[in-house]
Formats: sequence, C-alpha cells, structure tokens
Amino acid sequence: MVIVQINYRRPDMPKAEWEARYTDERARKFLAVQGLQWKVWLDGAEERLAGGIYLFADRASAEAYVNGPIVAGMKTNPDIQELSVRIFDVRERMSEITNAPLPTLRAAAE
Repeated sequence: MVIVQINYRRPDMPKAEWEARYTDERARKFLAVQGLQWKVWLDGAEERLAGGIYLFADRASAEAYVNGPIVAGMKTNPDIQELSVRIFDVRERMSEITNAPLPTLRAAAE
C-alpha cells in the first residue's frame, strides 16, 4: 500500500466561494481513479492550506495518479500555489498497531 500526500495553498477568497467548489460531483470522480482505496480531503481554513491523503493499492497506481491528468491540472491551475506532491510506502505492521483504516489489515483480522 502507498500513500500520496498532496498539499497546496488555496487562493485568498471568501470561505463561501471556496466551499462552493467542493461538490459531491467533484468527490465522485475519484471513485474512478485506478487503485485508489480512499481519499481524505484536507482544509486548513486559517492558513489557506488544502489537500488530500490518498491510499493506493500499489505504487504503480499511485505514480500513475501523480503523473496523470488530475495532478497535471493542479500544476497548471493559477488558484493553486505551493503545490507539494509526495509518495510514501505504508508501514503496514506499525499502522495495524495504531488502528489505521487500511483495507488489507481489516481483512487479515477477520
């Protein structure tokens, strides 16, 4: 399993305008991302930081996402500043001990 962490500084705009961008439709498109197990959406309102934590089944899927059209669009979006994209391997045993919500760990416990 692999985690992708994406963070960026969002534009300085009224909260209501920023929140209006987060629609159910926007979230649903991630259901079609190959190998994506889940995504947690992040928002640091005070600092104008946003991003996501993504769990992928494997490194190939994570790298395909990072090099794919969604992240490419983020890189060219003038509303996104200080974009940071990182890929991490998951330490499964340590994560199991600390109750991480990882799909394969739940299956192993059953």
